[in-house]
Amino acid sequence: MISNIDKTTSLHLSNEAQFLCFTLEDCENPKDVQLYAMNVFKIREIIYYDGELTETAGENDGVVLGFLTVRGESIPLVDMRRWLYFNPQNPKKDLKEFSVDSSKNLVVLCNFSQCTVGLKILGVKRIIQRSWDSIIVGSEYGFDGSNKVTATTKFDDGSVVQILDVERMVVDAFPEKDSARELELSTLTKINSDKIILLAEDSKPAQRSLQLIMEKLELKYFTFPNGKALLDYLYAPGVIGTVGAVITDLEMPLISGFEVLKNIRENESTKNLPVIVNSSMSNDSNIEKAQSLKANAFITKSNPLEIEDALREALDL
Repeated sequence: MISNIDKTTSLHLSNEAQFLCFTLEDCENPKDVQLYAMNVFKIREIIYYDGELTETAGENDGVVLGFLTVRGESIPLVDMRRWLYFNPQNPKKDLKEFSVDSSKNLVVLCNFSQCTVGLKILGVKRIIQRSWDSIIVGSEYGFDGSNKVTATTKFDDGSVVQILDVERMVVDAFPEKDSARELELSTLTKINSDKIILLAEDSKPAQRSLQLIMEKLELKYFTFPNGKALLDYLYAPGVIGTVGAVITDLEMPLISGFEVLKNIRENESTKNLPVIVNSSMSNDSNIEKAQSLKANAFITKSNPLEIEDALREALDL
């Protein structure tokens, strides 16, 4: 078992991130193996699971393999290689041929928006630490919103590491969450304000969720793919007075959400601007850090009701 992965929030403030590099398939030449990665802030632990797997009802040919039990907790298990071949336009496609080819269940246990998901992978390479300056975000590679790779970086030997959009994986693997979110969206009511809400979020599905909430609240908004773009806009001439609040993710390229919050609080012209942190990484250390930097609220990733309440308070409505 690999546990106690370093989750120090100071990495966000130094414009760096740690990524777990892993493999999903073998190659005859080890140098040809594609490396994938995810941010360690989302990882709880990595285990070899040798217990029984409770299969899902119906055919076992989708992204979710079933449920494993870890210390009494039932956790859904996603085959990450199957997910790479999953197409939401054809959700019934048989994905068994794309499974991780291993009799052992090497599982990355992750926390997403107050729920836990197990990700089946083939092998772990190691954890790397990189400055966001050395990471190329997806749009620069021409990736579109349907792609599962949000960014790339380089491994020590110069090979490309593809950073996966695990937020999108949750949306694809658990479509029922969207149904629950639709129900919550239907309860939102208009907020009467002419102020603009600035949104910083690098994940396309998460961007869309926030935009739907803003539209249901009938608020004006602008969306930015990272903290740097948001801050560049905020400090442009004549903008600050038009902005009512900032909603920011934590894990983003170029400038993180913590840096956005710190920058706004340290600038005399924006120190009182409401800032709402919107993140799936709702562990105690992140919440405490956000509070110490005087965030107005910490929201569990795009929760419509929590965002509505936070905006009403921020806008004094």
